Amino acid sequence: MTLKRAAAITGIAEMRPQKSADGLSTLGIWADVSRQAILDAGLERKDIDGLLIGPPIVEMTAMWPAHLGEYLGIHPAYQNVVDLGGASAAGMVWRAAAAIQAGLCNAVLCVTGEASDVETFYAPRARRPNQQLPYREFEAPYGPMGVNSGYALIARRHIHEYGTTSRQLAKVAADQRTNACANPEALFYGSPLTIDDVLASPLVVDPLHLLEIVRPCTGGAALLIVSPEMARRSGQTPVWLLGAGESSTGMMLSQYETITTSPIAVSAPKAFAMAGVARSDIDLISVYDCYTITVLITLEDAGFCAKGEGGRFIEEHDLTYRGDVPLNTHGGQLSFGQPGLAGGMSHVTEAVRQLQGRSGERQVRNCELAFVNGNGGIMSEQVSLVLGVE
Repeated sequence: MTLKRAAAITGIAEMRPQKSADGLSTLGIWADVSRQAILDAGLERKDIDGLLIGPPIVEMTAMWPAHLGEYLGIHPAYQNVVDLGGASAAGMVWRAAAAIQAGLCNAVLCVTGEASDVETFYAPRARRPNQQLPYREFEAPYGPMGVNSGYALIARRHIHEYGTTSRQLAKVAADQRTNACANPEALFYGSPLTIDDVLASPLVVDPLHLLEIVRPCTGGAALLIVSPEMARRSGQTPVWLLGAGESSTGMMLSQYETITTSPIAVSAPKAFAMAGVARSDIDLISVYDCYTITVLITLEDAGFCAKGEGGRFIEEHDLTYRGDVPLNTHGGQLSFGQPGLAGGMSHVTEAVRQLQGRSGERQVRNCELAFVNGNGGIMSEQVSLVLGVE
């Protein structure tokens, strides 16, 4: 089975991230970006017959697609929640294409976002004392500090195994800040950052510094995925799904066979094989970057460099929008911002903008193929996509 050219992305919308919710509601954010994405695709509400949202939000208890569909005044024939953490948005893309290919619908609205304050980002999810999860029994008693310590363990192990340096990791954050400074919508637009600045920021969990860790904020995004027939009638350049792959190892870091190799080593080859393209054909890399180590592991496991060579690869290449390996040209979540549980949608929307030639100052020249990767949990849930234009 292949999903190659089964569907295309034609419309996108994204709220500019902001540090505080300022009275906004998640449902309101969803509705606003949904309206904009439908307009961007040149469609009307009556055209939408599919709805995917995710991950679930704290403000509602159940049946999230029904809440949003009612709020928007649409009546989908296909709807679902995609809850893969930061891999949710990429997961929505291939699920929407599969539903379209199966004849269940023709135009799927995919929405993520959250009204979130950084001060309370983790609090609502922590108030669940009755949850009987393996993590609470087998990992939590040993004192991990949530996801920060999980990614720090991966970084420390990679440093131990392969000689990766903190300076190499810091370059990821610095290069992506250069990209953010060319993106007026980024949370850290106009705030340049050097490698030395990153290394001078406080250690949060050794070896990760404060400026190597994502900044939660309020925001949201949406995109429209449509059938080939609708795509060819669109006013925007269709961005075709060419390849997709997905893989998961579960949730607990203590259960991994190795913490320096992720399921991307499975999902990315599937995506490239379906698309029929090589890594050298890719013009843009747009991958989840909750931490600098996430980018390094992704580059290795997706096959852009050999295992253990990620640090050297980052050091030897320019990852900015004007460089030889353009990566996270919107600034990534490290500098664009991570809107609550937005599921990595900004990596998909940025790839679409670049492929449609709508990225302004940071536009990558002759951008025709993009590799997108979503990451959930602690490098545990992975979805890889290859997107392209004709």
